[in-house]
Amino acid sequence: MSRPAGPATGKLPSVVWVLAAGTFLMGTTEFVVAGLLPQIAGDLHVGVPRAGLLITVFAVGMIVGGPTMALATLRLPRRLTLVLALAVFAFGHLVAAASASFAVVLAARFTTALATGAFWAIGFVIATAAAGPGRSTRAVGVMMGGLTLANVVGVPLGSVVGQATGWRGPFWALAVLAALAAVFVGRFVPVTAGQAAGVSVRAEVRALRQGRLWLALAAAVLIMGGVLAAYTYITPLLTGRAGIPEAAVPLVLIAFGAGALGGNTLGGRLGDRRPMATTITAAAATAAVLLLLAPLSTHPAAAIVLVFLMALTGFAVNPVVTSLAVRSAGDAPTLASALTTSAYNTGIAAGSALAAHALDSSLGLTGPPLVGGVLAALTLLPLATLALRGTPRQARTTAPAPASASARDGTPVPVRH
Repeated sequence: MSRPAGPATGKLPSVVWVLAAGTFLMGTTEFVVAGLLPQIAGDLHVGVPRAGLLITVFAVGMIVGGPTMALATLRLPRRLTLVLALAVFAFGHLVAAASASFAVVLAARFTTALATGAFWAIGFVIATAAAGPGRSTRAVGVMMGGLTLANVVGVPLGSVVGQATGWRGPFWALAVLAALAAVFVGRFVPVTAGQAAGVSVRAEVRALRQGRLWLALAAAVLIMGGVLAAYTYITPLLTGRAGIPEAAVPLVLIAFGAGALGGNTLGGRLGDRRPMATTITAAAATAAVLLLLAPLSTHPAAAIVLVFLMALTGFAVNPVVTSLAVRSAGDAPTLASALTTSAYNTGIAAGSALAAHALDSSLGLTGPPLVGGVLAALTLLPLATLALRGTPRQARTTAPAPASASARDGTPVPVRH
């Protein structure tokens, strides 16, 4: 029997904000290493290119680790899984901060990536369940906003701390903050006793037969690949074509981060009411902005505005396609949620790789935004197909239903004011 969609307005449960804080920590650790590579390379006696493997191995760990850890922890209570993920995350940072071996630090980074994948996979499911059908996309937007805020605040702050205390300082701090986050998760996430009886690996794998799921994942890969193709090489574009001083580039990147945060918020709020109209409009606008960035990047003001709009429109797609992927899986959403994380990281890897080839071609500095524009335009294909096929019924969301489902997902989450 279909349940009515809850209201799309009103306060979100506290658990959503706690999970967003967790994604903030994990987003910070994923990207803060980029600003600390010279220090890490010098301290661990490796070259900077080799130290860059710390970024690569984390991305690989997220791509393969999210689905793997989702299945491995499937029969554990969800709250316990989140607490364990944060504990492993903290332990990995302690090991990295205390080690003088590059191989050990590399292994610790891979381990923390596995924990991050598990946290995000379970976190998205819990957030959408706690928010209810009418606010599920908004809840996903808030969680993903934590990741975006990590780029705006966490990464620069981590770099400043690293410059003052050495690269190990941010690792110690992240370990302590993760331990505190585990305490808050244990306090606010509802108990999920009895979950093992209601889920199975077979059901999760069977949910992968849904065509809507793969269309949503394809859209996630393409839109993230498009935005990151341009963003990865945005600094040479800004300095080489727009003539913006290198010292001012961080300010432009802050504008990008602000746009991304706004896009997540906008997509989260609009996506519950009009998911396909929101994603198709945002993807089309992203493609237009990226294609305009190539010819207009010779004008500093235009370049800054377009970088902001690229993030605003591109990131507005993400919470909606994430919510669609989870909803498409029906009563077996955990693996689908993990695959969205893998999809975004696959898009990052593929987009940046294609942009690198374009940068080395005759296109030069205009190559990355042109590649990004094409990828963003291609996002319209799976989105249009989804629109024609129709989105999953609200009754198929992961919000806990009365009776049996409520026993599986635990007690209702209290809203704390």
